Amino acid sequence: MATPTASPHLPLASASASARTSCLPNRFLRSPCSPPLRGPRLRAGSVKEWREFEDEAGAAEEWREFEDAVRRKDLSRALRFLQSVEPAAAAAGTAATQVVAVPVPPGRDWEVLDACIDADDMRLVGRAYQFLVDRGVLANFGKCKNIVLEGPREVTPTVLKEMTGLEAAKLAPKKWGLSGSSPYVLVGFLGGVSFLLTQGIDLRPKLGAVLALATTDAIFLGGTCLAQISSFWPPFKRRILVHEAGHLLTAYLMGCPIRGVILDPFVALRMGIQGQAGTQFWDEKMEKELAEGHLSSTVFDRYSMILFAGIAAEALVYGEAEGGENDENLFRSLCILLNPPLSVAQWHKKAHRAAVKALEEGHSLSIVIRRIEETIASDR
Repeated sequence: MATPTASPHLPLASASASARTSCLPNRFLRSPCSPPLRGPRLRAGSVKEWREFEDEAGAAEEWREFEDAVRRKDLSRALRFLQSVEPAAAAAGTAATQVVAVPVPPGRDWEVLDACIDADDMRLVGRAYQFLVDRGVLANFGKCKNIVLEGPREVTPTVLKEMTGLEAAKLAPKKWGLSGSSPYVLVGFLGGVSFLLTQGIDLRPKLGAVLALATTDAIFLGGTCLAQISSFWPPFKRRILVHEAGHLLTAYLMGCPIRGVILDPFVALRMGIQGQAGTQFWDEKMEKELAEGHLSSTVFDRYSMILFAGIAAEALVYGEAEGGENDENLFRSLCILLNPPLSVAQWHKKAHRAAVKALEEGHSLSIVIRRIEETIASDR
């Protein structure tokens, strides 16, 4: 603890000056046994203020443990800390002015979501989201989970056109060489090679090496190297952000805990994600039903909406979808075809736009979800 001279709030005496001077002659006023004549004036409540200062300093020290857990992506330790803080704050209740508990700084509890990315146990991720829901932080988490029980069960191209203004063909991911700009790129490439060959420039050795590298990347790395190079092109990068934000927003509104959004192709490859990027979410009911060997239509519809939300987001923002081939492959693995509903993304355009912007700025998962909550709350 600091010495009395280091803090003006610490009392230096407990008796008044008049009481001290009345018991000694004037010649002894400056004796070594007398209290100093100079010093900070006593102030009512200074003992209480000093103790509160010490409590706040101790609380700040305890929150460093939480910061370290989040930085190390240790979700279990971060969540355990928040759970230990919450009962103390709740026990204080209305007597918060008399009882000093470990204070929860505004917005700090959101940061537990940033520790979810390395969690192997998705149930632990689910508990983190449920903890924040119980605290009233995630007011819109699971807001649209009952949508799958409402509306028509069959979405025809006509119904889709009436609901969204988009043709069903606009929701089909583009495949290289079949649609989009790929034929023009291929023709331009072949034309450029032909022109250089007519000028006497032999590109065959270099061209063979490039093709060999591209083939190796496609076979063994799933096109990760090419995807990494393409991600430096701003329009392509933003399209990926729009796509993944669609997954993230829909999973959140459907009440599926999100472990993280992977935007780096090499990180996605290391985590076993097919494609250039991915959003990892968890549906507890789906996991239970698959373990039992069946899948209800409600659970399947919810999974389908999240799975196709990326394609839907691209179509709504750009007028047509280019990415999403891996989403289609995942869907085909369930052996059922379903037209993707766009309702969730269409009803929450501002929230989707906020998620895209947050991802574009490089913010963490907790900030992205916080922007979604703030945007939805501001629209009410």
